[in-house]
Amino acid sequence: MYLTRHQTPSGPNWALDGYFLPQHINLKTLLALPHVALLQLLHALPVGETAVHNLLSPLEPDQEVWAAGVAYRRSREAREHESDVKDVYEKVYSAERPELFFKAIGWRVVGHQMPIRIRQDSSWNVPEPELTLVVNGRKEIVGFCVGNDVSSRDIEGANPLYLPQAKMYNGSCALGPGIILAEADQLVDLAIQMDIIRADEVVYQGETRSSQMKRTLSELVDYLTQEMDFPFGTFLMTGTGIVPSDAFSLQHGDTVRITVGSLQLENTVKATEEKEKKENQR
Repeated sequence: MYLTRHQTPSGPNWALDGYFLPQHINLKTLLALPHVALLQLLHALPVGETAVHNLLSPLEPDQEVWAAGVAYRRSREAREHESDVKDVYEKVYSAERPELFFKAIGWRVVGHQMPIRIRQDSSWNVPEPELTLVVNGRKEIVGFCVGNDVSSRDIEGANPLYLPQAKMYNGSCALGPGIILAEADQLVDLAIQMDIIRADEVVYQGETRSSQMKRTLSELVDYLTQEMDFPFGTFLMTGTGIVPSDAFSLQHGDTVRITVGSLQLENTVKATEEKEKKENQR
């Protein structure tokens, strides 16, 4: 079962397998239910017209997105290399407790084919392709989508305490294109791939699998929900195992295409206001 959220003339509307659900149905209502009850409700709901309107990010404006860091060996190696405080990343990679941090509130999240951004005060920016879990109010993994945790490596590398500035800013979080409903054991070995296109050429390509994660998906969810309730569900980005070389940095106009399982999320880096003005003057 596949859930998507669309912009319609009467406002956002969720769809199931390509057909609109009743207007009053929203993801918070669905994720407040136990997994079995969620599936039963979706099977029972009437569906309407074909969902042809533009896709939105697949969450409600007031839902939260959290993220895990240093979950893959490649990520640990990259963080150690960029930082002057290298042992902190080895310690968190080996520790019992994972690194977890707040990434975005729903209204800041962009969806499929919406523009992402890089910070104007950073010179080293990368996309981070991530399997993103959808977790219900009962702390059950009920599905997944694709996530892009856009990050400023030089800011985090200067001092790990700058992590919020490196990770949280306008246009730094993309999710989409929709949500595939699935159980946790169906997500343990998904293929993850990223292509970065610049001037119609692929300038970077990388791949990994979710089975290369050091921690289990349930372990990450358990730590996130130990002392916090999410009565209407939440999203958890599970870390990246694909990191471009140190010489690579995103540029305005780059297109980032991330594939996780059968889902593909594509976003283009928004041009600066100065560049947009020049293009409009042509």
